[in-house]
Amino acid sequence: MVWFTELIYTTVVLGSAAHSAAVPAAFPKETRATSNITKPKVILDNDWSPAGFIPYLQALSAGWDVLALTSNTGNAWNLQVALHALATLEIGNLSCIPVYLGSDYPLLNTPGLFQAWEDVHGVLPWQGAFKPENLTAEALGSDPTSGNPRRISRAAFTEGFPNTTADTSMSAANFMTDMVRKYPGKVSIYAAGALTNVALAVRLDPDFASLAKELVIMGGYIDVNLLEVTGSVLQADISSDVGIRSVTRGFWSFLLPNADETQINLMIDPEAAKIALTAAFPSITVAGNVANQVMSTQDFLDEIFEVKNAYTELIHKYYGTEFPFWDETAAALMIDPSLALNATSFYIDVDTSYASPSYGNIHAYQEALMPRAQQLRAVNYVTEIDSVGLKRMIKQAVQYPPTCADL
Repeated sequence: MVWFTELIYTTVVLGSAAHSAAVPAAFPKETRATSNITKPKVILDNDWSPAGFIPYLQALSAGWDVLALTSNTGNAWNLQVALHALATLEIGNLSCIPVYLGSDYPLLNTPGLFQAWEDVHGVLPWQGAFKPENLTAEALGSDPTSGNPRRISRAAFTEGFPNTTADTSMSAANFMTDMVRKYPGKVSIYAAGALTNVALAVRLDPDFASLAKELVIMGGYIDVNLLEVTGSVLQADISSDVGIRSVTRGFWSFLLPNADETQINLMIDPEAAKIALTAAFPSITVAGNVANQVMSTQDFLDEIFEVKNAYTELIHKYYGTEFPFWDETAAALMIDPSLALNATSFYIDVDTSYASPSYGNIHAYQEALMPRAQQLRAVNYVTEIDSVGLKRMIKQAVQYPPTCADL
């Protein structure tokens, strides 16, 4: 079992020399000025991608102190996504923000286990890093999946391959625990990918969760189950027939387009999701169904590109119009909670039974009906966001991003 990423980069070889890559040698980082103690502080944990930089630009644009980016295995392997984080910081002269490596593997799950689960319960539309290895797809620009988690695919770096390296002095989980002790009650933990690093931090330091300000996650879709927690016990009874209660999968997926594609955030590491979402964070906010509400459109991408810079060019070329603003929605709700037009609170659990067709999905309970044998947490579950406000925030963040000289 590999719990943490190695603390040094290694040379990794793809199937052909044309698509092999050595991880870049150490590069001097810019010295970062001492942060204003009054700024809101955040650690952004994500499975970073070439066009996945908007959340940290949102935080920076709002005047937040981004303590670091941390990487996790989700849409692609941990090392590949860390390099994407480094590359996108570099193009905007933001390399003063450190990147810490998370865990290569989930706590228990592996590609083999995941694919065996699919053989029994059905194939997910989006399989993330656990999709079967396809070197042909990687040669055409896809991030590496399955196989060796240390493999790097240079063809996927449409933003350019980084010259900087991650900070290898400690793991992502150790960095998280250090920061909440340095700034007790001040650090928001934003998790828009798998929750492996957050769970490891919870287990490393029993006070980690309670010392953080909050946990904000993207993922965790629910359907008819939502009716069971937003009404009376009678309403729960009416809505609780197991024949119609599905969690993301099945019929309701048609009403929640692309839901499975971000449900991978919990399903790739269900055990970590359970640990993180039952930990003693003062506040937990879940951007689940709401993350599907605001779609990317070509008109909006064109509007963003009216101001030309490295970030608006990448968004215009590569963000696309297939998907909603998932990670950006969660970031916006963290930065400006007033953007939430509707929200509810209830208790959630994560299905960690490998034999279950709902493995890695959440189930919600109103307090009167929650299981008593478990220490479940009440979460703030946002169900509607101000779409105009969200787009305004995104546009401002990417059109006029700060640089290290401004931080």
